This record gives sequence, C-alpha cells and structure tokens, in this order.
Amino acid sequence: MAYHGSSVYDNEQFFEKYRARRNRDTSPNNSIERPILFELLGEVKGKSILDLGCGDAKFGIELLEKGAENYTGVEGSKRMFDEASSYLNGTNGYVNHSTLEEWNFTNSKTDLVVSRLVFHYIKDLHKIFQAVYNNLNDNGKFVFSVQHPLLLSSIESATSSEKRTNWIVDHYFSMGERTEPWIGKDVVKYHRTIEEYVRMLKQAGFKVTDLREGMPKQEHFQHEKEFERRKRIPLFLILSCEK
Repeated sequence: MAYHGSSVYDNEQFFEKYRARRNRDTSPNNSIERPILFELLGEVKGKSILDLGCGDAKFGIELLEKGAENYTGVEGSKRMFDEASSYLNGTNGYVNHSTLEEWNFTNSKTDLVVSRLVFHYIKDLHKIFQAVYNNLNDNGKFVFSVQHPLLLSSIESATSSEKRTNWIVDHYFSMGERTEPWIGKDVVKYHRTIEEYVRMLKQAGFKVTDLREGMPKQEHFQHEKEFERRKRIPLFLILSCEK
C-alpha cells in the first residue's frame, strides 16, 4: 500500500517513528532547512502568516514568538492536527484540519505564506500556487521548501539501507508520480525539476527573489562527520517569492 499526501502520518507506527526521526539532533530539517527559511522569511513582526501543511505547528509557535500578529496553519493529518491544536492553545494561532487540495484560500488576505516540505506530495500544484498568489496581500511573500528534485531522481539507492551512502540519479527530466520508501512505508510523491518549480511560480504571477539548495553551514552541525556527509548532495530546494 502506498500512502498519498498527509495520510501516512495517521498511521500510528509511522507517526511515532517520524517524530523520533524529526526531533533527533542530527535532523537536516533543523541543521539545514530551518536556518535558511528564517533567513528568507526575514522580519515577521506584525505580520499575518498562513502555513500550508503545518504539521505539529511548532514552527508556528516560533513565528509567534518572533512577533507575528497571527498564525493560521492548515494540516490534513488528524494526528498532526491534534498536536498542532494542543501546541497553539492559548496563543494567537489557529489550525484547520484540511488537505491543501480542499482548503478554501479565499477566507482572508495574508502577508506571508510559508510551507515546509509539503508540495512534493501535491499532484496539481499549479492550482495551489495560483491560490496562494490570490490570497496574498500586495507585496506579500511566499517562502517554501520541497524535497530536492535530485533526491526524487535517486529513489533506487534509497532502498539499499536506512542511511544512504550513494545517490544514483536517473530519469531526472521525467516528471510525475514517484513511489518512495520512507520510514518503512511507501509514499507517493511528485517529481518536478527546479526549472519547473520556477516556471509554475512565474506562471502564477510571482516574482522569484531567491533560490537555495540547502548548502550546509558548519556552525549548525555538532559533528564534523555529519557535516561532511551532508555536503555530498542537496536535500532541499527552498524558494522565496513576492507578489
């Protein structure tokens, strides 16, 4: 069985393994992706923020602590939604239980839209990008990360061991559905090239202002060996856009 979208997080066994993996000290989400996101987001004080696929909304708590006026998360997994609701209780933040495909983007305008490692699960992404553009205030910002396209072109080498030691890239320009083994389950993702992400954003009306591939910085790593390993292949593609 292959899981689509956020449904895999509602599998209890997967959910517990994911939490342990995500919260480990060597998580590249913490050492690579998170610092770049905060750099590209810039000043969030006084801004309204929409987080698409917010997970447990811990990122939302950080944004509120940095002075965001309000925070709205959208999350399709019931388990993640429950955790996010608990974390946001008593704050100026709120989470909605909905898939991104079903979310109503027309409720209100927002200053900043962010999404972390979600869009490679979405088949009709052009609709999401257009909806985000329409939802943003004038001069609003859109910052998101996805799994780097090179990783979705090296699925074969992911099956050999839990800790990958090589990345055999193939069929890079064949975009579309890929089934990838992840934490003991098969999950469906959608491969797109870097230029395809940029093309779709420009087609929606966005101005792409920055593009990062997650170059590791040594100050974010506790161990030299892990730092050297993470320099071998990019894990993330992170884009910043303006309306």
